[in-house]
Amino acid sequence: MFEFLNGGVTAPQGFTAQGVCASVKPSNKTKRDLALIYCDSLCNAAAVFTKNLVKSDTIAVTKKHLENGKAQAVIVNSGNANTCNADGREKAEQMCAVAADVLGVRSEDVIVASTGVIGEVLPITPIIKGAEMMRGKLSKDGGTNAAEAIMTTDTVKKEMAMTMTLGGKKVTIGGIAKGSGMIHINMGTMLSFVTTDAAVSSEMLGEALREAVEDSYNMVSVDGDTSTNDTLAIMASGKAGNPEITEKNEDYKRFVEGLTAAFRMLAKKLASDGEGATKLLVCKVSNAKSKPDAVKISKSVICSSLLKAAMFGADANWGRVLCAIGYSGADVNVQKVGVSFESAKGSIEVCRDGAGVPFSEEKAKEILLEKEINILVTLGDGEAYAEAYGCDLTYDYVKINGDYRT
Repeated sequence: MFEFLNGGVTAPQGFTAQGVCASVKPSNKTKRDLALIYCDSLCNAAAVFTKNLVKSDTIAVTKKHLENGKAQAVIVNSGNANTCNADGREKAEQMCAVAADVLGVRSEDVIVASTGVIGEVLPITPIIKGAEMMRGKLSKDGGTNAAEAIMTTDTVKKEMAMTMTLGGKKVTIGGIAKGSGMIHINMGTMLSFVTTDAAVSSEMLGEALREAVEDSYNMVSVDGDTSTNDTLAIMASGKAGNPEITEKNEDYKRFVEGLTAAFRMLAKKLASDGEGATKLLVCKVSNAKSKPDAVKISKSVICSSLLKAAMFGADANWGRVLCAIGYSGADVNVQKVGVSFESAKGSIEVCRDGAGVPFSEEKAKEILLEKEINILVTLGDGEAYAEAYGCDLTYDYVKINGDYRT
């Protein structure tokens, strides 16, 4: 149905990108920390943002620039969040102007984002110099550099590309993301920039984005903290030549399915790279009375600090799963609940009908020592399904965040 490829934001037709070390943080002398993404034509565009009331001024500027549903470029820096600063709006607009000058586009057609430390004034001079370094240097190979440039405490780059068919035409979706800590459901803590050569109207692009994010990025939690800077933006060049999607028809539904699959791939990469994490946790809830109930339960389990700690220790403490289900607020008959743990080493049932069953602790530990753990919850109440993504809670999470600013 969908074919996943090597690549990122430059995989779709029309897009190039680049990332450089601009030393936004003076102490950074080697890591790329400034990225540009560009399309050779004006795109239909849409975005969704953090639900936190404290927001970076980059969000206000991007919202204003997307009022007409159009964009042609993205500029984004790491190392400084440009949040809670008196001159934040001015600096965000300056970043757009810098990108516009380098790329030959209108500043109103630039999406801007920042990530890093909150409450420190964003130095604009390094950004100006860094953008100038990229003049004429954006390329199809530059997407991976852009993916590196948006990283903060991430340990690996997160990028993806995939193809699908719409209206008889091959369509490509590409994306990059960052996020490791300060990640919680309702737009994570993350930045993600997605490109496609599909022909989709701005209105339908926005609708598709909001639908796809619900079953992907909004199902991720690392530590329960929702960031001030979360931005997920998408640009569609239309160069694939498919009949433009202007209504919620079959092509629209297929496009939403493709976006959801793409976002889920990136969401899992975000969760597995949680700060200090050693394991990806996926809670799969089936046979719920309703989709909202399945969502509540999967989110509750994945957010449980006690459960996350148990998974770090490879301890099959299934009672913590039941506890999280119990306070989730979902309509559930706890006497029907079943729980199993699953990994590449196999599967083991630990709870049936709300009560423990005999199981081998040795086998359970072998299963839970793997890098990806599925927590399988069956409810016996209906047919609804949902899954959420998280990670274990380790000693290193505290170490990383104990001196993040200093």
